Amino acid sequence: MGSLREECGVFGIWRQGQVDVAHDIYYGLIALQHRGQEAAGIAVCDMEGDLGNTCLHKDMGLVSEVFSGETLNRLKGNVGIGHVRYSTTGESSATNAQPLSYHYLKGTLALVHNGNIVNAAALREQLMSEGGVFRATCDTEVVAMMIAKMRAKTASIEEAVKAVTKHLIGGYALLVMSPRKLIAIRDPLGLKPLCIGRVEGGYVIASESCALSAVNAAFVRDVRPGEIITIRDGELFSDETLCHERQAHCVFEYIYFARLDSALDGISVYSARFRAGEMLSKANPIEADLVTGVPESGMTAAAGYAFDSGIPFVHAFHKNSYVGRTFIKPTQQERLTGVHMKLNVITEVVRGKRIVLIDDSIVRGTTIANLITMLRQAGATAVHVRISSPPFLYPCYYGTDVPDNSQLIAKRCSIEEIREQIGADSLSYLRIADLKEMTGNLPLCAACFDGRYPTEIS
Repeated sequence: MGSLREECGVFGIWRQGQVDVAHDIYYGLIALQHRGQEAAGIAVCDMEGDLGNTCLHKDMGLVSEVFSGETLNRLKGNVGIGHVRYSTTGESSATNAQPLSYHYLKGTLALVHNGNIVNAAALREQLMSEGGVFRATCDTEVVAMMIAKMRAKTASIEEAVKAVTKHLIGGYALLVMSPRKLIAIRDPLGLKPLCIGRVEGGYVIASESCALSAVNAAFVRDVRPGEIITIRDGELFSDETLCHERQAHCVFEYIYFARLDSALDGISVYSARFRAGEMLSKANPIEADLVTGVPESGMTAAAGYAFDSGIPFVHAFHKNSYVGRTFIKPTQQERLTGVHMKLNVITEVVRGKRIVLIDDSIVRGTTIANLITMLRQAGATAVHVRISSPPFLYPCYYGTDVPDNSQLIAKRCSIEEIREQIGADSLSYLRIADLKEMTGNLPLCAACFDGRYPTEIS
């Protein structure tokens, strides 16, 4: 895998009675840590008084680094939201960590967001022209300010959220907390995932179903694309006014972003990746002695390839789980050194063998080239690379950190040229036509592969 990151993960919970939910949010965020490792935050509300009492803590770092037991014990409240962040818009700093909390004339709201509002600049200009606050530095702040402004004109926070949502374009999953309510919004195309769980005394909303399991919540269903969910007084209310038939779920959730044990919109992530490996084998067979995957991103597709081809599946790399995050290293040389520290070849497995190496994508090509070199140094006689996604050709505008075209190797080079640059004996990708079968005919956004953006973007 190159340097591709999902922007964020969101988690919210509403529970009845004198219950503090901060620890539940902490466990939910731990389960969503793969979606963002730069910053984490939790906001809770105890629902006392007219405006409630919102407690907030956020900082840079992993969830376990940002929160201690003492910190969590100070966050008192039975309604709360949490966030893990990897920045794709806005500066990477503690200032832009979420949740964002706003106090305004009619009350208090806190907000977390996964995705990207592609018309945020135009909305910010509109706020400025109407005499709004000028300091919004990211799309999440723009949305929060719009909701606070609209709340002054509406009878409820739900109405304000709905009025603002009508103006949003892009891929987003939003959670809004007011003193007595938790509101969830999913973009009308379904680009960003969001699901509902039932927990004793209330409900949970999360980016992925794996986070429900972390707090022993029973999966209820996915939030429908365009749906606005409101949880208040222990009940769940649904507004489908903004739902429509056209959908475009992000295909890379199934290829890489989502955790293996999650199910998104009725599709098992594990099954989708396994099927991708099977389809790679059928379309691109090769004579080899063993199949392996790049940990952890290529392992399930590798198992599918091995199952279909009959070539034995083995673990050819040892992954050191205690090494820091290599993608934040400041120089390319340090990142490459980090790859060597994270992964080491098991020489006895690969010596004298022809290997099929599976990964989910090639972005810049540096990581896969490094791994091929390591395999050859350990004695592999051939390395055939199979990629469980089509070539990356276009940037993403919906909250995925796909580099610009100049950094995408497939945009500059043919498949044969890529093969030469990374040092593989052969190279094949999953076909775009196979993506629908991989995800059970789910309507997909595959704009990073085919350039067909589901919203109007120049």
